[in-house]
Amino acid sequence: MRSRSLRRPETLVPLSSVAIMVVAFALIPAYTDSAIAPFDVYNTFQIFARLGLLALALGLTMIAGEFDLSVVGTYALGGMLAVQTGQEHWVYGLLAALAAGAVIGLVQGGVIAGLKLPSMPVTLATYITLLGLTSALSGGLTKTYSNASVTLWVDQTVLTFFSPRSLLTLGLFLLAAVVLSFTRWGRELRAIGGDRRASQVAGVRVDRLIVGTFMLSGMLSALGGSLLSFSLGSANPDPGVQPLIVAAAAALLGGLSLAGGRGNALGLLGGIMAVALLAEIVTVAALPGYVTQLFFAGLLGVIVVIDAPDLHRALVRQRTRLRPEGNPTSMLSRKRELS
Repeated sequence: MRSRSLRRPETLVPLSSVAIMVVAFALIPAYTDSAIAPFDVYNTFQIFARLGLLALALGLTMIAGEFDLSVVGTYALGGMLAVQTGQEHWVYGLLAALAAGAVIGLVQGGVIAGLKLPSMPVTLATYITLLGLTSALSGGLTKTYSNASVTLWVDQTVLTFFSPRSLLTLGLFLLAAVVLSFTRWGRELRAIGGDRRASQVAGVRVDRLIVGTFMLSGMLSALGGSLLSFSLGSANPDPGVQPLIVAAAAALLGGLSLAGGRGNALGLLGGIMAVALLAEIVTVAALPGYVTQLFFAGLLGVIVVIDAPDLHRALVRQRTRLRPEGNPTSMLSRKRELS
């Protein structure tokens, strides 16, 4: 039973990704002139903190069978609001960002659930709108955060390898893992991602769950943008599409399915840690930036092809045809596959 669960994509893909990246990270001294220092591990967790909450926000909507393209727009707006309203005290800025993220998620979720619209065009429109709003708030300029004590605090070294920002991000991943694994909300989230109509028949309040998931996605994105802006001491009105690409790559590396209904927070944690390790390897080895982009492009292509349901069914049918008809073992296996 345990070996069977290890072969599932939501377990196998993140474990394999992290294992490969850890080995590559450990072998850095073999192909560079640099030895691994504690700062390299610390910086890996800083990269994880930079994009972790964005990946978690996107991943939760993917489990529900949706895709929230607006996470980067909310990420940028949250960071800008945190900087502009939190100059005197960081709490005001953080609350403003979280409130904005909740409202954005509420509106998006309400429109998607209430009008039965596909999430991608709705969230794409929201993403474009949020970038325009963030640029309008800042006049198209990067805004400086003058509270240096907060900037120093969020990135101070804790236990050699961590910072308050990375520990908070890690804690939210673990909390999400508990909620998804041991609560009704987690079970129903996978259910609506796997078969929405059957979930409605079973009594799941699908619309409410979708709205709540998008609200949570908005708040996590806004929180991630706020923490990054506090860390950098500034807010950028347009972070570009790179954060979205990396978040999507982390989600797929975490074993999530583009079709929804599959995945967990620990797998997603493995996916984003694999991405962070790769980014640190590229930095330490002084590789060209396009190496990471090419890696992600190839990896996403492979995962999408492997995850294609029609291809999987075709391979199963072909394997069944190649088995001897008279073999009792093959007949039993065929019954299991058909069931």
